[in-house]
Amino acid sequence: MHIRISIARQRLFLFGPDGACIRCYPVSTGEKGAGEIRDSGCTPRGLHRIRARIGANAPTGAVFRGRRPTGEVWSPGLAAQHPGRDWILSRILWLCGCEPGRNRLGNVDSMCRYIYIHGTPDDEPMGVPRSHGCIRMRNRDIIELFELVPAGTAVEIVE
Repeated sequence: MHIRISIARQRLFLFGPDGACIRCYPVSTGEKGAGEIRDSGCTPRGLHRIRARIGANAPTGAVFRGRRPTGEVWSPGLAAQHPGRDWILSRILWLCGCEPGRNRLGNVDSMCRYIYIHGTPDDEPMGVPRSHGCIRMRNRDIIELFELVPAGTAVEIVE
């Protein structure tokens, strides 16, 4: 299995062992476009792998801070109490870059940048770049993807 994320199309494609596309999901990538530099707010390109899977069996909408569940479940009321919060919900697939100097090590390290594929509030738009560099998905979609892919799965992010 492997994943390809198209920044231009704002789509995540999951390919099975035979190379056939078995899932396609709308996503939201970095509002500031593609780029690898730390603190840029951009989505890093290139070859990655899923380094860690976080949130197995958490409820839909579970809120994470620092990769730990807070015990909260997202709701419009909770969002109103925390305006401007970057919501990381339901599941996290933490990405590790595979290309030294491009998305691994130094000031371009995707893992040190905390680049995830993660859930976001369902009222957030998909198909348009709005994240701080991560790949956001609908909660039902990230939960489904999480169940399908193991740690170590290859992830290619292309413009």
